[in-house]
Amino acid sequence: MALDIATASTEQRAAPAAAGDASSAHYRRGWLSPLTRRILAVNMVAIALLALGLLYLGEYQQSLIGAETDGLKTQGQIFAAALGEGAVIDAAGEGETLIPELGRDMMRRLVEPTNIRARLFDADGLLVADTRVLGGPGGVVRVTELPPPDEIGVVGRVARTIYDFAVGAVPWAGNYRPYREREPERATDYPEVGQALGGDNATAVRENREEGGLILTAAVPVTRYKQVLGVLLLSKGSGEIEQALRAVRLEILKVFLLALAVTVMLSIYLAGTIAQPIRRLAAAAERVRNLQGRHIPIPDLTQRHDEIGDLSGALREMTSALWQRIDAIERFAADVAHEIKNPLTSLKSAVETAVRVGDPEKQRRLLALVLDDVGRLDRLISDISDASRLDAELSRSELQRVAIAPMLEALVEVDRATAAEGAPQLVLALPENGARPDDLAVLGIEGRLVQVFRNLIANALSFSPAGGVIRIAAQRHGDRVTVTIEDSGPGIPEGKLAAIFERFYSERPAGEKFGTHSGLGLSISQQIVAAHRGTIVAENRRNPDDTIAGARFTVTLPLA
Repeated sequence: MALDIATASTEQRAAPAAAGDASSAHYRRGWLSPLTRRILAVNMVAIALLALGLLYLGEYQQSLIGAETDGLKTQGQIFAAALGEGAVIDAAGEGETLIPELGRDMMRRLVEPTNIRARLFDADGLLVADTRVLGGPGGVVRVTELPPPDEIGVVGRVARTIYDFAVGAVPWAGNYRPYREREPERATDYPEVGQALGGDNATAVRENREEGGLILTAAVPVTRYKQVLGVLLLSKGSGEIEQALRAVRLEILKVFLLALAVTVMLSIYLAGTIAQPIRRLAAAAERVRNLQGRHIPIPDLTQRHDEIGDLSGALREMTSALWQRIDAIERFAADVAHEIKNPLTSLKSAVETAVRVGDPEKQRRLLALVLDDVGRLDRLISDISDASRLDAELSRSELQRVAIAPMLEALVEVDRATAAEGAPQLVLALPENGARPDDLAVLGIEGRLVQVFRNLIANALSFSPAGGVIRIAAQRHGDRVTVTIEDSGPGIPEGKLAAIFERFYSERPAGEKFGTHSGLGLSISQQIVAAHRGTIVAENRRNPDDTIAGARFTVTLPLA
């Protein structure tokens, strides 16, 4: 009951998580994935910032203002020269005198073809004529220019409103003083007029905060025989400048819209080449995790020759490696069950027989058999435990520099010191400089490499006859270190050169007590050598008459 409750609670906890995973996966399968939106946002923000910067047009705006003020000053010089010739009379006893009525009429005719406003100040700084006022200064009729008829339609007015709103947030380039008109107007209201009364031409730019835009002015002295008789002040709005800026901005906006459309399409294409393959790989990984069976293909995108292709290849290789590992675990579990079942069956038979047998001598032989089976089980379980821990240990341990020559010398010395009389003799052959640690050195785990060579030496000792010779040699071949162990035994049976490395394979010498070895030694050795990126190969040595002279095991490891 407790197990059922725990299982149910686990399933209840897993259900919301699975639902959350499904909803997030469904969300990611939308037309615009989060990655697509990010790519679009980054590309669109960059081009939008560029377009906004171009809409400012500060330098271009200043050049237009400078050109307008220069043109206004040139016109002022022409108009002032005309006034000096046609609106000035030589009054008897008073010298040269500026006649306001004549100046008003002349100014109106001169500025009529233009949208310029002209004002005339006398030598005392009083306003005596204004083209925007009929009847002279103080008149009740003022002339105001009306905007041209609106023929752009509703859509055009909406577009212009949006444009005006957007451009209204963009300040004019420069810091301009506000433009004000006082009643009555005097020269002191306009610094440029005061400067012109001193005989110099002057221009000014002010901001019209009531109507918007700028007011450009140019003050030119009206002279006769180098005598300043008054000042002509010409002024105009920034309408032409705004039209020029609008035209440029509209062209920029057209280019921006075109660039934006191209950017959006390219971004969607780029996102599709990235997000879509990743979604396919993620969906395949999800199917591998949730579905049963092994026939779940991972998309092969390696032909892309980019990072996603590398990811596809890595996922395919990882999946293949996982299935191989699962197969190996299943085979290992089946082999373990089979190998343990044999001694257990023997144990059961021996115990059952010992219970029924009354003869003490037979009981002692049966108990001895039980002890042998228990020892065999103990060795078998120890080797199985070592083999099962090997993968984890090899993946966690850090490789270090290991000198092969001193290791082999130590193994040979230990065997010589402990060998019984008449046991096979170990002969170690190293190159002349091989005894130095830095010559025959590899990167590896020293304890596991010792285990490999100890297993191979023990295997050679068990197959070699009494008084035989086991030759051990180590040498360097390019960037590899090769160690060979040769015995003088019966060799390896034909067709079993690869099978001897399988788990629980046992082909022991005649006369050796059954169960002494678990059959995992060579398999563990091959696994250790493979983890060190090396190889281990078994072969038979041949005599000149092609008879078998013994077995040879060759271990090759990469040089450090």
